[in-house]
Amino acid sequence: MRLAVVLLVGLLGCGDDERTVDDDDGASSGSTGDGPHALCVDTINQYRDTLGLPPYSRWTDAESCSDGEAESDAMTGQAHGAFPQCGESAQNECPGWPGPPESMIGSCLDLMWNEGPGGGHHDNMASTSYSQAACGFYALANGDVWSVQNFR
Repeated sequence: MRLAVVLLVGLLGCGDDERTVDDDDGASSGSTGDGPHALCVDTINQYRDTLGLPPYSRWTDAESCSDGEAESDAMTGQAHGAFPQCGESAQNECPGWPGPPESMIGSCLDLMWNEGPGGGHHDNMASTSYSQAACGFYALANGDVWSVQNFR
């Protein structure tokens, strides 16, 4: 069951071709730019819209740091191990999902949203306490992707 993978993370092997994913679009809010960072925030905002909630602004200043948290967690095999190094107040994480980032992020966010109210991942995505979201990604040599979604 995929939820078990999200909640119970095993130590993953590391290779020489591991990399941080980069958008290089420089955008700062709303549905901007291409790439997994923008797709991630846009997808969260699509879920928020179903509840009539305002969109989170894309917290681009924290994307590089969020990529670093995803890398750190991938290296240790510990989800949320780097939380809250980027100054976030809440974090969701997709640990070790089959990549690439653009294809895995939708499935992971869907699983989290479908936890429904009272599920911590869903509640972070639907919160009115936060106004910004930053997503970070790290791809392992085997193609698995770790992604964090940081909220403040």
